[in-house]
Formats: sequence, C-alpha cells, structure tokens
Amino acid sequence: MHPGNLRTALFNALLARRDGGPFLVRVEDTDRDRSDPATMEALLDDLRWLGLAWQEGPGCDAPEGGAWQSARAPIYARYYQQLVDAGRAYRCFCTQAELQRVRAAQRAAGQPPRYPGTCAGLTRAEADEREANGDKPALRFRVDTDRELVMPDLVRGEQRYALADIGDFVIRRADGSAAFFFSNAVDDALMGVTHVLRGEDHAANTPRQYLILEALGLTPPIWGHIGLIAGSDGAPLAKRHGAGSVAELREAGYLPLALVNYLARLGHAYTDNGLLGLDELAAGFDTQRLSGSPARFDPEQLAHWQDEAVAAAPTPKLLDWLGPDDPVPVDQRHAFVDCVRANVRFPQELRQWAERLFGAPAWDDAMNAWLKDAGGDFFDQALASYDAVGSDWQALTGALREATGRRGKGLFMPLRVALTAATSGPELARVIALLPAATVRGRLQAAAARARGD
Repeated sequence: MHPGNLRTALFNALLARRDGGPFLVRVEDTDRDRSDPATMEALLDDLRWLGLAWQEGPGCDAPEGGAWQSARAPIYARYYQQLVDAGRAYRCFCTQAELQRVRAAQRAAGQPPRYPGTCAGLTRAEADEREANGDKPALRFRVDTDRELVMPDLVRGEQRYALADIGDFVIRRADGSAAFFFSNAVDDALMGVTHVLRGEDHAANTPRQYLILEALGLTPPIWGHIGLIAGSDGAPLAKRHGAGSVAELREAGYLPLALVNYLARLGHAYTDNGLLGLDELAAGFDTQRLSGSPARFDPEQLAHWQDEAVAAAPTPKLLDWLGPDDPVPVDQRHAFVDCVRANVRFPQELRQWAERLFGAPAWDDAMNAWLKDAGGDFFDQALASYDAVGSDWQALTGALREATGRRGKGLFMPLRVALTAATSGPELARVIALLPAATVRGRLQAAAARARGD
C-alpha cells in the first residue's frame, strides 16, 4: 500500500467514524492477473497496523456473499442476466487488436476514443453462433446516448456528463471475470454503501457506475473525488519524492500516528494543528474541506509529524525500537528513552544514542579538536568537581566555571563531547544524571588523556 491508497482509506474511515457508521473493506480481486492472496493480506495488515479497523469485511462481519469479489461471481451472474434480458447489455466479440485500431483511427481524426458499437446490432442467434464457433465474448453495457447525467459530488459539487461521449463499455471481460465498473457498483449497492471517497482518477467511472445501478434499480452511493498526491515537482508521486510504501515507511520506523496525522492534512484542512488521535481526526473531518486539486507530498512535513508522534509516544512503545543486544542497563531503559526522545526520530537513532551513552565513546577529528582546546587540566578539574558534588548539574558547572574561567560554549561543548561523543543532543543535566558514576569518571579520564595526546 502506498501513501495515496492509504490516504483514501483513511478519509473513508474518518468519515465513517465521524458519522457512527461502519467502515467497509472489500477485496476487489476480480482481475486475476493482478490479484495475489499474499499481497491482499499485506494490504490488510497495513490497515491494521495503522489502526484503521473496519467493521465490515475480511475477518469480521461480512456482507452476504462475502467481502472477496472473487467469491461473488454467482451474484454478478444474476445481474448480468437481468441487464441482458432488459436489452441493456449485449455480447461483444471485438478483439483487443481490433479495438486498438479503432481507437488509433479516432485519435488521428481528433475524436475521443469510444466504442463504435460494432457488435451492438448482433441478434441473439448471431451471437450464439459465434460463441458456438469458439469466440469468447465480453459483455457490454448499452448506453443511452440521448441524455445528460447530472450528479452530486461530495468534493467537486454538481457534475454533468454527456452520455454521448461515453460509448458502450465492458462490464464482463471475455474471460468471464467482472469488470471494475460493474462489480464495484453492484457491491456498493448490495452492501448498503452510502458514501465513497476516492481519487479523481475514478471520476470517469462515476457515470458508468451510476448507469449500471440505475438500470438494475439499485441505489447508488454518493461519490466524492479528491485530488491525487503529487511529488514536489508536480509529477505523480513516486519513490524519488521520498514516499515509499507503507511497509517501507513502517520498516524505517515511522509511527502510525505520524502517518495518519500527515495524510489526514494532505488535501484536507484542519483547524487544530496539533497531533490528533483517530477519534479527534474523525471529529474534525469535513468533506467540505477536501480539495479536488493535487496535494504535494512533503517529506519534511511527514518528518515533522514523526517528531510529534515520537514526543507523544508512551515510553514502552519506543523501547521496542531497542535491539535485544543494546547496552542500556535494564533498570535504566525507561530513563534513557525519556532522556533522548527529543533527539531521535527513528529506531536507528535511538540505538545510536544507546551506544553513545552506554558503549565506548568514539571521538572523531572535530570532537578531538574540542577536547584538545579544553586541555587535560579542564577534564581533571571536571572530574574533581564531579567527585565533590556528584550529578548536581548546576553545582558541577558552577564549580567548573569558577575553577577554569570557562563559560558558555567553551564550558559546555567539551563536556558534551566528553560525555556523549557528540556535539549536540539531549540536555547534559539529564545525561549526567542518567550515566553511572563509573561511566562519567571513565569518560572524563579518557577525555583528559585524549586532550593531552596520550
């Protein structure tokens, strides 16, 4: 699942949650070449991980006939026959090669590509004879071209469609599987779906699906079409824009709350700019605030929400980021996470801080310069002050300032480098309170030796 798919699922889940209705998940696997059970289960797992629980669908209450479209073929067959009996569908024997030639000719003539009705006039006997000879027909819906369809859209307002521009369209493929136009529309009606939010790339499907349900006497949902997500260059979102799949973002350490807070604001405006839980996001969700224009994916904004989610995460959640062999003492793990959480965004950074604070210090050339500039006597005095006042940060720095005359950066940076092997990071008062006394003494002694070039 990619960010665009996830945002669509999120908007539907928030709308259902806001109105107290069920959020339905349906597995649309009628395209045999693109449907794989393992992939489908991975998509469902992404939704579970993000907290987007569904009330109807796989693993819970399922509509009659099931939530997997591949198991609903007998249902579709009844409605195909209803359309055929009413003269609203007919068998089409045109091959893909023939259709491609027609479309190419239409484009060359400056016309929109549409089915020319080649098989629309076949009699039942003629169609039966072709099938008997081994030809495999698709089933096409017969469009009444002398109409204009006027429909509401939750996002874009009233929409008008000239049916003469649509042409008869396939509702059952030649291999017998249901086309998206058909199965999606029929299942929405049979499953009692009232509202559907989806990408603008589905807008052209809407009149077709409405016509199918109208011909079958079924009630359509209200559709709303949102703008797609684009990269910073305006092109369709891709990995080069910093947007991996949900599984990749999860593996990198992004928290579910970060993703949902970012995506809920991508093409939708909230008045509350703070980190919100799903119930709060649902309460503030409004289809009137959805945009029909493309939304730009911004990795920096996603990183901002990751920082917010890390800051709000329970300590046990962040402890899961530490590996089984981390050097943090068991009795100090909670204190360690609370000490460094403001300086970490991802699991790797937390593990790096575990090594910096509880492993062996690794000073690079820039850090060595700070140690040498401070001099060995500075760290000798720091050790003496620590022995005298312990981890009382105010008393320690006051005594060291008095003894060395150093202030500001000249006082604090050598201490930071000595204690953390880094030039930035958590508050030193919290670090020195966290580290065992033996570790503090050992690092100050090692810093003094390094400053003298020993």
